[in-house]
Amino acid sequence: MALVCSISNEVPESPVISPVSGSVFERRLIEKYLQENGEKDPVNGEPLTSDMLIDIKTPPFVKAKPPTYTSIPGILKSLQDEWDAVMMHSFTMKQQLQTARQELSHALYQHDAACRVIARLTKEVTAAREALATLKPQQPSYMPTSSISNDETVVVPTLEVIGISQEVHQKLQDTASVLTQERKRKGKSIPEDLYTPEAIQNFTAVSSFNGLHSASAPGILCLDLQRTTVVTGGNDKAVTVFNLDTEQIVTIMKGHSKKVMSVVLHPNTELALSGSMDSTVKLWNIPNSQLLNSFSAHDGTITGLSLHATGDYVLISSIDHYWSFCDLHTCSVLAKVCGDKESPLTSAKFHPDGLIFATGTINAQVKIWDLKEQSNVANFSGHGGPITAISFSENGYYLATASDDCSVKLWDLRKLKNFKTIQMEDGFSITDLSFDQSGSYLSFSGSDIRVYGCKLWNEITAFRHHSTLATGVRFGRNASFIASTSMDRSLKIYSAERPAYGQDY
Repeated sequence: MALVCSISNEVPESPVISPVSGSVFERRLIEKYLQENGEKDPVNGEPLTSDMLIDIKTPPFVKAKPPTYTSIPGILKSLQDEWDAVMMHSFTMKQQLQTARQELSHALYQHDAACRVIARLTKEVTAAREALATLKPQQPSYMPTSSISNDETVVVPTLEVIGISQEVHQKLQDTASVLTQERKRKGKSIPEDLYTPEAIQNFTAVSSFNGLHSASAPGILCLDLQRTTVVTGGNDKAVTVFNLDTEQIVTIMKGHSKKVMSVVLHPNTELALSGSMDSTVKLWNIPNSQLLNSFSAHDGTITGLSLHATGDYVLISSIDHYWSFCDLHTCSVLAKVCGDKESPLTSAKFHPDGLIFATGTINAQVKIWDLKEQSNVANFSGHGGPITAISFSENGYYLATASDDCSVKLWDLRKLKNFKTIQMEDGFSITDLSFDQSGSYLSFSGSDIRVYGCKLWNEITAFRHHSTLATGVRFGRNASFIASTSMDRSLKIYSAERPAYGQDY
C-alpha cells in the first residue's frame, strides 16, 4: 500500500513520519508547516520539531494508482470526496465565524456599559461641583450688570440679623416721600393711551409659547413681567427668561434643588430673583445666566418675594412663620420677624411707597406691617381659607387679597376695612393677583383669567385659553396686553393685536 502525505494527500517523494501522531508527511511540506505555524503536529497539535521527524525508506519508484482511480466512477467518487471535504471545511469556518461574532458582540456590550458608567459618574461629579459652588463664601455685594465677570464666586450670606440702620431708615423715608408725590400727581389724570374697558373686552390670545420649561416636570408656577422681559419659575426647578419682542428664550437658569415658587424681575437692572421650596432665594444676572447670590435666611419653602421701590432690598416670606428684609448690595439680613406664631406665611407684598407691606397666612389672616418699626399695625379678617395672593394698587389706597375660599377682597387702607368682595363660584381657584400700572384694572389668575375694572369693580372679560390651572398674570404697558402662565407649561399673551412691547412704562 502506497504512503500518502497527510497534508497533500499525495504520495511523498521524501516521506517522513511523525513520532507523536504516526502520520506520514512530505518532508518539504511538514518543515514549511512547522516553520509557519509553530512546532506542533498538524494532526493532533502535539509538540513536534524537524529533528523528531523519522525518514521512511521507500523504493525509488511510485506505483501507479489502481484502475479504480482512472475510471469515470472513480473520478466521480474522487470529486464527491473533494466536495464533501470542501463542505466540511465551510461548516468549520461558519462555526468559527459565529464564535468570533459572539465574542465581538460581548466586547461591544462591555464597551457600551463602560461608557454609560463614565457618563453617569461625570454627571454626578458636575452636580457635586455645582452644589459645592453654592456653599463657598460670598462676595460682600452684587455688582452692576456691566461689571460682572464669569469667574465671580457665588456665596451664601450669613444668617445674622444686623438690623435696619438709621441710614437705611432715611433712605426708605426719602424714597417713600418721592413716590407719594409722584403717585398723587399721576392719580389726578388717567394716561391718555390707557386701553379702555371696551378695548380689553376685545382682547384674545394673540400668542402662545409652550417650550419655556421642561416637559419632564411640567408646570409654570410663577410669573413676573418688566417691559419686554418675562421671567417664570417652574416645577422643573428652573428660572426661564423670555423676550417678548424676539419671542425667544433669553436664558434658562438652574441652581435650585426644588420647585421655584416665586420670581421677581428688577425694574432697573438685568437682575432676577427667585424663591424656591429649597428654602433659598437666588439672585441671578440675566445676560450671562450667572448666580450672583443665594440667600438662606429661612428654614422652609419661600412663599413670597417683593422688591422694594428702591430696588436695593427684598422682602421674603416663608412657611417657617417668618418674614425677612434683606439687602441685595451687602447680601445681609436686615430684619427677620415672626409673622404669625400659629400659622405659616403664604405671601408677602410691599406697598408702592415701601414703608409698609402685607403678609398673608394659612389661617386666612392678612397683616399690615410697618417696615421701620417691624411691627404689625393692622389686621384684616374675613377670608375663609388660606391667603393665596396679595397685590397693592398703584394708587396706594387699595389692597387686593385672594383666598382658597374662592373670593377676592378689596381693602381700603385709609379706613382699614373691606369695601368689596368678589365671590367666585365654588371650586374656583385663585393663584395670583395683579393691578395694572395706572391702578385702573385688576386681574387674577386661577381656574381662568379674569379682568375687573377698579372704578365699578365690575367684570370686564375672562380668558379661558389655558387647558389647566393658570398660575400667574401681569399687565403690559397701559394695559395694552395681558400675560399669563399656567400648569399647562404655556405663556399666553392677550391683546387686540400684537402689542408694541418695547415702549417704556
